Amino acid sequence: MKRVAGGAKRSASPTRAAKPRLKTLDRALSKAGIASRTEARQWIARGRLKVNGKPARDPEQWVDLDRDKILLDGKPLRGEKKIYILLYKPKGVLTTHNDPDRRKTVYSLLDRVDQWVFPVGRLDQDTSGLLLMTNDSSLAEQLTNPEYHVPKTYLVKSSITLNDEQLGRLRDGIELKDGLTRPAKVRRLRDVSGRTVFELTITEGRNRQVRRMVEALGGKVLKLVRVGIGPISISGQQIGTWRELSRTEVEALRRSVRRPKAGSGLVGGGAGSAKGGEGQGEDLAVAEVVFEQSGDHDTDEKGHGGVESPRRHEGGAEALEPAPWLGE
Repeated sequence: MKRVAGGAKRSASPTRAAKPRLKTLDRALSKAGIASRTEARQWIARGRLKVNGKPARDPEQWVDLDRDKILLDGKPLRGEKKIYILLYKPKGVLTTHNDPDRRKTVYSLLDRVDQWVFPVGRLDQDTSGLLLMTNDSSLAEQLTNPEYHVPKTYLVKSSITLNDEQLGRLRDGIELKDGLTRPAKVRRLRDVSGRTVFELTITEGRNRQVRRMVEALGGKVLKLVRVGIGPISISGQQIGTWRELSRTEVEALRRSVRRPKAGSGLVGGGAGSAKGGEGQGEDLAVAEVVFEQSGDHDTDEKGHGGVESPRRHEGGAEALEPAPWLGE
């Protein structure tokens, strides 16, 4: 073993076969959304963590989140029971556990959850929609690994009207600073007041990818809602609420990672053409309800909020008026 600062021994590297399950302790905490790697190293230095009953002193100690018993301040980070949560994240809420500025995080929405869970991937602060949270690190790793091609579906409102050629570029792959994007499924839902509302399904999860794709076409994203991950949809879920996935839904998620290129858009399921197709009217109605339920202000080109759409409160989601900014 090698020695690290402070005299602690650095853990030997695991074998190639074991690597997919193992991570260094600081990276494991970061991957689970518990802390940044810097914070994790500080916690380890302060003696706040134990692994399998022994004080953890080396941030590069190899651990298996599913098998090793890791305690933070005496509390386990993993329970024996696997839990899978669907959360409809509102705009303005952070996908993190701790925020130094004390802004609202997704954990403030998880009342009555008695086990530690972490987010599967991220939604940025200005994006609302479907966020999965779990303590199953193996499934989470597969769902976020781009090699499995798990589809993520979004409703997008752009600041400009996008023509068929531009939507075709989104569909075929568009060049970004970090390389060409994979082919995507794209469906126009409506053009109104110089703006395009469309559905986009991608199979990778680069940082701010959807926003950067639209920016590469000369526009900005005014509104962004993730409506699906693989076979799981936010249909019928109220913003800011959560529920546990059913056993059937969890099994469907597992099947989606076993078939890397399987899956389709979740709002109408579209054929992926830039011009739309059958069921477009029904998809637009769903989009209007989802956007209206999201309760978000539009974000203008300068990043400021616009005017919130009015809503009726009786009768649930079906009674919501179409968002006026979508047009008549």
